[in-house]
Amino acid sequence: MASRNASRWSESDIPRQDGRVAVVTGANSGLGLQTARALAEHGAHVVLAVRNLDKGRQAIARVADRAPGAKLSLQRLDLASLESVRTAADELHAAYPKIDLLINNAGVMYTPRQKTQDGFDMQFGVNHLGHFALTGLLLDLLLPVPGSRVVTVSSQGHRIQADIHFDDLQFDRSYKRIAAYGQAKLANLMFTYELQRRLASHDTTIATAAHPGGAATELGRNMPAPLRAITTLLMPLISQSAAMGALPTLRAATDPAVTGGQYYGPSGIGETQGHPKVVASSAKSHDAAVQQRLWTVSEELTDVKFPV
Repeated sequence: MASRNASRWSESDIPRQDGRVAVVTGANSGLGLQTARALAEHGAHVVLAVRNLDKGRQAIARVADRAPGAKLSLQRLDLASLESVRTAADELHAAYPKIDLLINNAGVMYTPRQKTQDGFDMQFGVNHLGHFALTGLLLDLLLPVPGSRVVTVSSQGHRIQADIHFDDLQFDRSYKRIAAYGQAKLANLMFTYELQRRLASHDTTIATAAHPGGAATELGRNMPAPLRAITTLLMPLISQSAAMGALPTLRAATDPAVTGGQYYGPSGIGETQGHPKVVASSAKSHDAAVQQRLWTVSEELTDVKFPV
């Protein structure tokens, strides 16, 4: 179904998703919850992949209230543990013969210095490496499915103090939380672009990316105090609801006009608010040599090899 007005694409433009299986990471709150709800309301069987099962059950109840009869499942997934990622992938293989949509939504932002179970910087480990591994382990369930997509949620933070610090990927020498977030979100985009390059010879599956703009979620709870104060003052100008913030992800996941490698974000000034459209990412995110180097390093760190 084509949008009645592509410049004001909204949930009403989502085509029916009946018969489709969508896995949404971090679906217990914020953007992930809104993404799961909208897909369920349009007929998809949505798997909420979450770290906290109690919160996941509460999220399922909330979605079911809005979409009676919705097809919903819960999957435990802790992206800060490669063991958990592998277990989740095994369980999803056992439960579903195919996956139509994998939405890599979960994330952490500006956390204090922390390490994942595998010794990775928390922001890099959860936002990039966990999703890299999950995608690689599930891709065989997507490749046979016409119209299947991998959607990875990035951020405008990919432009701020952002680089891939190959000499100190885990920020062991000097931890800077904003730079660590920028690296992780830049990695999300580089992963998407390199994955799409590898998928180009397949006519079934594409990789896309999205960012929510200034969506009002719990993600900013670790924001440094001075930045939080500034953000609070500017909030009316730069923020929008989580439901609006989820629209770029939903468009990247469902709009029939989407092509592989596209990046969606809000259409307003500074891409902080508004209906979703194709937006540009930084020049740095398009460096193919760095994308390929990051891919190789990510395979080595996660011990996950992709079937493409």
